[in-house]
Amino acid sequence: MLITVSLNSAEAFSSLQEALDSIPPGHSSAVTIRIKPGIYEEKITVGQHLPPILLLGEDPHSTIISWSDNAHTLGPDGEPLGTFRSGTLNVFAAGFTAENLTVRNASGPGTGQAVAAFIDADQAVFRRVRLLGDQDTLYTGQGRQYYDNCYIEGDVDYIFGAATALFDRCELHNKRSRGYITAASTPEGTRFGYVFLDCRITGGEGVSEVYLGRPWRDFAHVAFIRTAMDASVTPEGWHNWGQPGRKQQAVMRNLPAAAKAPILRRECRGPGS
Repeated sequence: MLITVSLNSAEAFSSLQEALDSIPPGHSSAVTIRIKPGIYEEKITVGQHLPPILLLGEDPHSTIISWSDNAHTLGPDGEPLGTFRSGTLNVFAAGFTAENLTVRNASGPGTGQAVAAFIDADQAVFRRVRLLGDQDTLYTGQGRQYYDNCYIEGDVDYIFGAATALFDRCELHNKRSRGYITAASTPEGTRFGYVFLDCRITGGEGVSEVYLGRPWRDFAHVAFIRTAMDASVTPEGWHNWGQPGRKQQAVMRNLPAAAKAPILRRECRGPGS
């Protein structure tokens, strides 16, 4: 099934959520939603009941999904949304894919937790997607997730959660000094958590002392492999969130004991490595 969304056409849906809601109940085959260029100011939910969905934009710089909720925004019930209801794009359906678009939380710096992409689904794939935000930009809730040639920016814990996620040839951009890139909460005993492969870490002008990660809960697995790190990354790399009992452990098989540092950095390069 192919559905087209466009802001400028009377023959297509003008809302992404309306396009998703138009999928017939019980439909099980894959659905492609082709998104024409434009800024789509809406909060999107891809429900657990939906079949595999492909959101296909034409270009990540011209096809933008944007909303501005944060943890303090009041919901319909009059209560603050909290982190987990602040997302711009919220995915619960397995087999979801997004390509060639931008997902933005426009709440702004200093407004607290404000998720751009809330991904709580198995076999989620993002290709050539920009994820824009500040604190808590990307939530990786569960399952296996793959990010290919993506750009992800933020300032505090901007990639966080329990999923097993491979970040392949992505750029991670630090927007503020003394921040944290990852806050993994890998379930103990899980073989892999976050793996950053052939990635690049950059910082804004004057940004420094950014940690590669800290453990959101009791345990975390994070590995950086063949990743270029600029001077925005602090040499220590790892922060224990002020709780020495929390553990961060590299996930690489057959490494000598001496190589099992809190965060694995293998074959990385640049002043932050």
